[in-house]
This record gives sequence, C-alpha cells and structure tokens, in this order.
Amino acid sequence: MPFATEIHPVAGTLVDSSADLVCIVVRAGGEGPEAIIPGVGLSSFDLDERLPAPLGRLLDAYDFTGKSGQTLEFPVDLGRGLVRLLLLGAGTAGAKDLRLAGAALARAVRGRSHVAVTVASLEEDPAALTAFTEGALLASYTFTLASEPKGAKPVPVIDLVGVDPAAADEQVRRGTVLARATLLARDLINTPSAEKDPAWLAARAEEVAAQAGLGVRIWDQDDLRRDGFGAILAVGQGSARPPRLVELSYTPEEPTAHVVLVGKGITFDTGGLSLKSTDTMKLMKTDMSGAGIVLAVLSALAELGSRVRVTGLLALAENAFSGSATRPSDVLTTYSGRTVEVLNTDAEGRLVLADAMGYAVAELAPDTLVDVATLTGAAKVALGTGTGALYATDDALATALIGSGDDSGEPLWRMPLQEEYRDALDSRVADLANISTKRDYGSPGATEAALFLREFAGDVPWAHVDIAGPGRSMSEDGVLSKGGTAFGTRLLLRWLSA
Repeated sequence: MPFATEIHPVAGTLVDSSADLVCIVVRAGGEGPEAIIPGVGLSSFDLDERLPAPLGRLLDAYDFTGKSGQTLEFPVDLGRGLVRLLLLGAGTAGAKDLRLAGAALARAVRGRSHVAVTVASLEEDPAALTAFTEGALLASYTFTLASEPKGAKPVPVIDLVGVDPAAADEQVRRGTVLARATLLARDLINTPSAEKDPAWLAARAEEVAAQAGLGVRIWDQDDLRRDGFGAILAVGQGSARPPRLVELSYTPEEPTAHVVLVGKGITFDTGGLSLKSTDTMKLMKTDMSGAGIVLAVLSALAELGSRVRVTGLLALAENAFSGSATRPSDVLTTYSGRTVEVLNTDAEGRLVLADAMGYAVAELAPDTLVDVATLTGAAKVALGTGTGALYATDDALATALIGSGDDSGEPLWRMPLQEEYRDALDSRVADLANISTKRDYGSPGATEAALFLREFAGDVPWAHVDIAGPGRSMSEDGVLSKGGTAFGTRLLLRWLSA
C-alpha cells in the first residue's frame, strides 16, 4: 500500500530547508532537557536570538522536560520569514523513545505540507532512525471508506536533516519496510467482513505472493475435504462462504532454519450457535488478525534479507450460525486424526489452528512452529491491551520472541503451561474437548486454549502468541490507530531477520 507520508534523509540544515514546519529534537537529560542543535544551522546563541525567549527559559516556562513524545510549538524566523518551530521530546533517544517521538511528530504535524526535523547524532544507534521512521509512518496510518475523509491529512513529506543521507538511508529503509508490512496487515484486518470472506483473503494472499516472490498453495472446500482438514471445515460449514487454507513459502538461498507461522483467520466470528453478544460481535471483523499478520510477515522477509526459510499457513473460515452450523456436542476429526468434541462453537480459533498445526508437523518438517491469534478474552483480562500472552514449549524460543518484542515495542509476557489444567480438556466421547469440561469462574481460559493447541505441536519447539488484548485499539494512541493494530508483525520480522 502507498504511504500517506514519505520520509527522506537529506543533506543540509533546518535553515536550508523550505519546510513550513521545522522540528528540533530534545533529549531528556539528568541536568535538564538538551536540544540537538547540530543540523539546525544556527548556534545555540543565534537560535536564542530568533525565539520569543532563550530556549532554556522557554523550556522551563512550559515545563518541557524532553520526555518522549512531548511537543511544544513556537513561531521562529530562520531567515526566510516566520515558520513554525516544533520542539519534540525524545527521552533518552533510545529506540523505544524515538519510536514514540516519531509517532508524536506525525500526529502533531497533520495538516502541514512539508516538515524537516533534526536527527543529528541519532544515527549513532543503528536502531534509532529505524524506530523513529516506524513510529512516524505507523502514526500516519488511517483506514476509512468515507467519501470525504475526516480530520487533517498526514504530512506528505518528512525530511531528516543533520545526518549523512547515505549512512541513514538503510535505517530509514528498514523502518519503512517494517511499517509497510504492519500497515498491510492493518488494512486487511480493518476491511469489513461483507467484502472480506475466506476466498477474498486467499485472493489477497495470492496477490501479495506474486509481488513478493513467494510460493503459494490454496485449498478450497473440496480440497480441504479430500485432504482431511475436518476442523477448518467444521468451523466454516455454517457459512455460505466456504473456508480456505493458504500456504505461503519463502525460501532464501542456504536457509539457516525452517520456521512455520500459523495465523488464525476467522474472517467474521458470530460465535456460531454459541452466539456472541452484539457489542462483542461488532469487533469480529478483526478476528483474522493472526492470518493477516502472517501474510504481512511473509511479504517483507526478502526485503529484510531474512536467512530463515518461512512457511506461512493461513487458516481461513467464517464462523456463522445456520441450519448447517456445527452444534455444541458435535465431534470432528482434525487433520492429525485426533477427534475433538465441540462444547462451545465460539472456541473456534483453536480448531482451525489445530488443523493447520497438524498439517505443519506432519508434512512440512519445521524446526520451529509459531502460531498467532486473537484467541481468548482471558488473555486480555490477564494482561490488558498493551501486552501479548506468550506460551512456549522451548525456553530459547520464548526468550528470542520476548527480546524481539522488546525491540519492536510489542511486549510479550510468558504465561505458564500448567499441567494441572490439562485433564480439563479430556472428553468422554473424543480425544479432546475444545474447552474445559471443568469450566467455572476461576477457569484459566487462555492457558486451557494454549494446552489444547500444544496437543497438535508434536515434538516441534512451539510458541503460541495470543494477541486478543493488543490486537485491537479503541483509540488513536502512539503508533496505534483505532481498529486492528497488527500487533506482532514487527516483532516476528525482527526475530526472523535478526
């Protein structure tokens, strides 16, 4: 998708720039805020002469500490008439703070036509400009189908001055690739389900595969029946719009490992016969976030130079209610041959994941298996909307994913796979039940879902990322826009391209 904003490292200084708004980055220091003057084109003294008061006094008067995301605006004459000068807090100027600063800048300059910002010395940290670029591009994102978009438009151009363009280009390019993948996933997630059915999403996957040079294979309803994907079929059988399974393949030269990513792709979730409430159902166009994220990750691996072979599996179905819908107490047979008693048709995500995971283990010989899903409200209750729940059978894998989450600003918290809850998934009529047979108000729903999925991971090191909390945003905040967040996209890309 095209960006609303383009970011370019350029030679010169703020004084040289023709931008209608110029920005000076201010660090938070132990002895007070410190403006990054290199790249302005003026000494501290000369800048003071052009401001309403000396810079230090202005910072004190407005309690400007330089914390990340803080902004303050003044008119200033840099020699070509009055322009707007924005002071932008960058905190410690580490990657995390600069991502937030980039987002704050993008929000503060909406409606402007051209912005120039000093980033002198920030390129010393290879991750700094990448994070700043990510933040600015992510915060510029909007999704609307309105004939007349509301609100101020994102600024079309941000120039980064005070750096060596040749040295900064790669960092900005990397940040752009990470942001582009995230925004691809957001667009897919935010598309209304009237348009976004399993066939539509499979077609988008084909388009992305063609653009990114990926291998692609798609199972339609007949293929799924022939090959034994009983769980995906069962979830989708209540809908007039049949399910799909999509396999995407990225294979670099001499790959270092083979990772399979599995994404939950429920294109709309009514809950089936275990019907959701209206208020809950309003959000359910985003229940295919996992599949959208996996598709977006595959789209960007080549641009980031990943040395890992990656296979992505998108398990796509619409969970509807009708006379043909799966009933509570029905028993289905998964791809792996294990039978599952469906006690709640609204616990459908784990069913489509089970089929895809079973196929991955049986047919793809992965070294590592990771699934991503907006799976359980229990994970959101436990961790809120800012942190994803991580379950893993391998400590090194968990540590690597948590580290990549820290680097991307998409934090994960490792949750326990408590064996004492495993027997709650035993069924009297099948190998497993899809929810606890001992469920009460104290039941650990997120852990039980993870334990269910573990049954289909075999002996492969496996991680489950539940993004039910951070996968959706109800407001414009930092790098997030209202709607699907695509949480985990940049995390997985950092992990796979480290």
